[in-house]
Amino acid sequence: VDESDPDLDEPQIEHLLQTAEALRRDYPSEDWFHLTGLIHDLGKVLLHPKFAGAPQWAVVGDTFPLGCAFDSSIVYSEYFRENPDYHNPKFNTKYGIYEEGCGLEKLVLSWGHDEYMYQVLKLNKTRLPPQALFIIRYHSFYCM
Repeated sequence: VDESDPDLDEPQIEHLLQTAEALRRDYPSEDWFHLTGLIHDLGKVLLHPKFAGAPQWAVVGDTFPLGCAFDSSIVYSEYFRENPDYHNPKFNTKYGIYEEGCGLEKLVLSWGHDEYMYQVLKLNKTRLPPQALFIIRYHSFYCM
């Protein structure tokens, strides 16, 4: 169970199956969308002790941009005080190292299950469409 998700008390597989089934029901002719719903959180395998055994804070929660001020609404933001960037004035403004309106492709994002799964698919030359990669990479980027 993803401890950062207040809406999920069920095992992750239930969430994945429910997501895929809802997408199949609402978009019956979009097979790629059903599969995307089924695999969107598979990066959480990083939590499994026999895989990576990573702690919850390093895998789950929100995706957020690095190089600018952290927002207190980000899940596990209480850990940011321990990050040297938290105390660096260069990174503590609204835009930080970015120009306003620079676009998603210019942002450096936090590492977590979303980015892991995106990189696995991209580096293995997935045949899923770009929309699927976008969904997987940004589905926890709530400030978007």
